[in-house]
Amino acid sequence: MQLTGISGKRWWILGGYAIAATALFCAPLVFSDFLLNLLAKFLAFAIVAIGLDLIWGYTGILSLGHGIFFGLGAYAMAMYLKLEASGGKLPDFMGWSGLKELPLFWQPFESFGAAVALGILIPAALALGLGYFTFRNRIRGVYFTILTQALVIITTTLLVGQQAFTGGTNGVTGYTTLLGHSLAAPETKRMLYWVTAAALLGTFVLCRYLTGSRFGKVLRAIRDGENRVRFIGYNPAMYQVVIFTVSAAIAGLAGMLFVLHVGIISPSMLGIVPSIEMVLWVAIGGRGTLIGAALGAILMNWAKSEFSTAYPEGWLFFMGAMFVIVVVFLPKGVAGLFHWRGIGARGMLPAFVRRSGSKLGAGGEKEGSVPQG
Repeated sequence: MQLTGISGKRWWILGGYAIAATALFCAPLVFSDFLLNLLAKFLAFAIVAIGLDLIWGYTGILSLGHGIFFGLGAYAMAMYLKLEASGGKLPDFMGWSGLKELPLFWQPFESFGAAVALGILIPAALALGLGYFTFRNRIRGVYFTILTQALVIITTTLLVGQQAFTGGTNGVTGYTTLLGHSLAAPETKRMLYWVTAAALLGTFVLCRYLTGSRFGKVLRAIRDGENRVRFIGYNPAMYQVVIFTVSAAIAGLAGMLFVLHVGIISPSMLGIVPSIEMVLWVAIGGRGTLIGAALGAILMNWAKSEFSTAYPEGWLFFMGAMFVIVVVFLPKGVAGLFHWRGIGARGMLPAFVRRSGSKLGAGGEKEGSVPQG
């Protein structure tokens, strides 16, 4: 029987998701260990891109400091791996710096479970604190973006300056096992790949649920008309803080998985440039679509790897050309080619906001009333 209408479209979308998920989990049967490890790294990037899309594509908050949350999760896992590799002794860079005993804040990371929990909770707590004071005081737009970049500079400077505790510019590396299993073993790489693929799928399903719920409708309303949302009785700051915290937690999860595949984390991997690259992944994939953000992260990093290998002296020109082509000819990103729902304009406000908007002016005030100071 031929499927038509909305129901048919829904089945086509679900079928596409099922095919994509099957292809992801079957990749170890086709790819070599090197390519599998490379793809796993790209999937970790896709996770952080989905989290970033939550706050930028759906809520209208542009963060150029998401590399910090990604890096904090990565450092949490790296600290556990380093302690396991040290076999009960001080990590080598601490000994070189003259430390005699393990710092107090390193001790919880002797436990794998604690490291995983802290890798998610620390970025979330930082985002919660930052979001509470900024959104509550209605700091938004370019001012919030500058604030997140300032956070990046402060954090990277602190990590570089405290070499005895963080490894300095070299970061944390030199680990070889996870829970007693060799990270270089093919079976371990396959298992870590499947864990990363499952984390990506779980993150996508969670974010899809959030954006499709009433909570997600309020987020889109805030993006398209924050004043209107405020005037009909919602508190945008609360929603912004919550979604910013969730996005940071997702970035922390991605950072932990990234370390397991790459084997190193350093301040340079969470600086301003990586944070801007994350925004480019979402923009090129198609913000406000989730699937576009993931595709953008995977495709752009794959292109970066291929171009840098084939043209080591000119690959940046090819990457720049790709960015220009997408921005000029694909304003809705790669996902726009498949007619995924875009970010829309004011005409795509949720229904409950549009109904209220009929009584509100452009700035959110009631027509004919005097704006309240």
